[in-house]
Amino acid sequence: MNFFGKKILFLGAHPDDIEIGCGALIHHIVDQTEILCVTLSDNQKNPDLKNVKEEHLKSMQVLGVAEEKIIFGPFITRVFPDMRQEILEYFLKLRKDFQPDLIFVHSKQDVHQDHLTMTDEALRAFRGITVLGFDVVRSSYGFFPHFLVEVSAENVQKKIEALAQYETYRDRYYFNSELTRSIMVRHGALAERPFAEGFDILRIVGEFGKLE
Repeated sequence: MNFFGKKILFLGAHPDDIEIGCGALIHHIVDQTEILCVTLSDNQKNPDLKNVKEEHLKSMQVLGVAEEKIIFGPFITRVFPDMRQEILEYFLKLRKDFQPDLIFVHSKQDVHQDHLTMTDEALRAFRGITVLGFDVVRSSYGFFPHFLVEVSAENVQKKIEALAQYETYRDRYYFNSELTRSIMVRHGALAERPFAEGFDILRIVGEFGKLE
């Protein structure tokens, strides 16, 4: 199956989420379509994470994403459940302004309170639009990819290089390059391809038709 979006929206709760879940795919499509990457919290209220905002920008640069296509939201980490209405309204404005036709957000299998809250609100705000869920390995339980997207060895390497920009998280197991590569090898095996990124299907909206 071939799929395409003229405008693709990537939604993450915190710096690093989008790259962990979708980095190889972003590198694969960044020159083919218009994308926007929105991270709801910049984590700057935590003094131990003061560098992650700049690291996120460097990481996205490795993937080929221009800085003007990167947005940080105004929300505070770990209290998203208390801000559901504000997040919903933020997404509704984003829908009006950007008009995406394909959206990537956290998997419904993610137990982090911020991740799960924003996915719930994204499904409300973007009704009638295809939504796919990505895996953040440290907080997903029971995730299984039912939507597999082939990526190249170059895309895989760029994802690894992008995550290496996070000096703050250098010692975290989920930033290990071998783990990152092995996940894409596994997803590739499920798709009978060398490498793939995997997503769960939160909503598919499409039409069946012949190619012109």
